[in-house]
Amino acid sequence: MDFMSDSSSNQRRFRTFNVIDDFNHEALGIDIAVSLPAGRITRYLDKLAEYHGYSLKIRVDNGPEFTGKTFISWAKSHDITIDYIQAGSPYQNGYIERFNRTYRTEVLDLYLFNNLEQARKVTEEWLTIYNTERPHEALNNMTPIEYKTLRQAA
Repeated sequence: MDFMSDSSSNQRRFRTFNVIDDFNHEALGIDIAVSLPAGRITRYLDKLAEYHGYSLKIRVDNGPEFTGKTFISWAKSHDITIDYIQAGSPYQNGYIERFNRTYRTEVLDLYLFNNLEQARKVTEEWLTIYNTERPHEALNNMTPIEYKTLRQAA
């Protein structure tokens, strides 16, 4: 999990909260808002868990959203281990950094959004393609969904 930021056509800053599954490189979701405090983050993760289930471990940086009581208590209540990367070591969370670069190049840098709803709509459409149509070399040229389905059948 990681955050990114951008701005709309009226220069209003917004943030994205990106969540991927390291195992199959599936992008589980991206929440987009002007502010993403820990309470919103945990509600979004609960929403994702309704479909994907709760992770056993989450890898994050040492940002205030992830080191405060709200997030730590939430993780503990769901028996989730928090794996903090070392400060200044984004390579320790390489999958999300790679994903962020792709999302930046293919979405955030390509569009000048008029509002957050437009950013959300374009992002959701892109996520569908990313997960279901785009083969990943690291997954033997399968899409994340194909790889996940194959591994679940095994």
